[in-house]
Amino acid sequence: MLTDGALRMLVLLHFHSLGFSPVQLAYLFVLYEIAGVVTNLSAGWLAARFGLTTTLYAGLGLQVIALLLLAQLDPSWGISVSVVFVMSVQGLSGVAKDLAKMSSKSAVKILAPTASGGLFTWVAVLTGSKNAVKGLGFLLGAALLAVFGFVTSVLAMAAVLMIVLIALVAVRPSGLPVGRKGAKFSEVVSKNRNINWLSFARLFLFGARDVWFVVGIPIYFYSVLSDGSELGNRGAFFAIGFFMAVWTILYGVVQASAPRILKAKSRSERELLGQARVWAAMLVAVPAALAVAVLLSGGASHGLTVAIVLGLLLFGGVFAVNSSLHSYLILSLADARRVTLDVGFYYMANAAGRLIGTVLSGLTYQIGGLALCLATAAAMVFISFCGIGRMEIPAKKHSLT
Repeated sequence: MLTDGALRMLVLLHFHSLGFSPVQLAYLFVLYEIAGVVTNLSAGWLAARFGLTTTLYAGLGLQVIALLLLAQLDPSWGISVSVVFVMSVQGLSGVAKDLAKMSSKSAVKILAPTASGGLFTWVAVLTGSKNAVKGLGFLLGAALLAVFGFVTSVLAMAAVLMIVLIALVAVRPSGLPVGRKGAKFSEVVSKNRNINWLSFARLFLFGARDVWFVVGIPIYFYSVLSDGSELGNRGAFFAIGFFMAVWTILYGVVQASAPRILKAKSRSERELLGQARVWAAMLVAVPAALAVAVLLSGGASHGLTVAIVLGLLLFGGVFAVNSSLHSYLILSLADARRVTLDVGFYYMANAAGRLIGTVLSGLTYQIGGLALCLATAAAMVFISFCGIGRMEIPAKKHSLT
C-alpha cells in the first residue's frame, strides 16, 4: 500500500507538470480501476481454487514488475504513446494491488478471534493501518518526485517491495485456505441479497470519494499553490502530497477507531446496520455543503481553501466510519466456506466505484470545476445510503462475533 499510494502521486503530479489535462490525467488511472474490477471479480475464485498465499504473492510480485516497467517510460514519447503505456502499466499495478488486498482482507475472516467483537476490531485495525500506510505513500511519492525525480523514485520502490516479498515468503502465515480444485467461477456472483445491496452501497460510497480525490482536489490545490516556477511547482508537490497523506492517515486512524466510536462490543449486527444508515445520511451533508460554499465563493481564495481543507477532513472522518462498517458487515455476512468469493465480489463493486469516481473526477472538474466534483460526490453518497437501506438483517439478536 505504501508503493501504491506513492505511485499514484508520482504519476499524477509528474504528468500534470508535463501539461496533461484533467481528463487525460483521469485516463491514466482508468485501466488501473478497470483492472481492479476484473481482478476482484476473479481473485476470489483464484484464491478459492489455488489458495490465499498464492494470490498474495502474485500481487506483490506483479507490483514489482509494474514499477520496473514504469521506469522505462521515455520522455521523448508523444502524449498518446505515453498515455497508453502508463495506462497499461497502471492496469498491471491495479491487478497487483487488488490481489494483495483481497487476500489480506479474506484472511481476517479465517484468522481473527471471534469473541468480544474480535472480528470488527481486527477488520478495523487492518483497514485503518492499510489506509494510514497508503497516506504515507502519497507523501512519499510527492517527496520522492520533488527530490529524486520520476525514474529513480520508481526503481527505489521496486527494490523495497522486492525485499518485502522475499520476507513474506520466508515467514509465510499458517492456517490460510490452500484452495479446492472444485471451485467454479460461476460461484463468484453472490446469491445473498444483503451482500449484493452492500456491494451496491460500496460502489457509490467509493465513487463519492474518488470523484473529488483523484483529480479534482490535487489539480485545484496545484492551481492555487503553484506560481509556475520550478521552485513553486516543487512546493506545490509537497503541499498536495502532504494534504493527501494527512487526509488518508487520519482516515485510517478513524477507521481503526470505529469499533470504539460505535461501541461495537455491545451492539448486535442489526444495530450496526442501523448505524451504517445513520452515518451514511450524515456523510451526504458534507460534500453538499462544500459544493454550495465553492459556488458562492466567486473564485479561489485563502478562506475558501481553508474551508475546503477542514470540510474534507470532516468528510474523511465520517467516510472512515462508513467504510469500516461496510468492511465489517461483508465479513460478518460472508459464509466462511466462500469468504474469498464474497469478499472478491464486494471489492469488485469497490473497484467499480473507484473507476466511476476516477472518470467523473476528471470530467466533472473540467466541466464545472471543484463545485461539480463535490456536488456529484453528495449525489453518490445519497445513492449509497439508499442501498444500505435495502439491506435486511434478521430481527433475532445475537452477539457481535
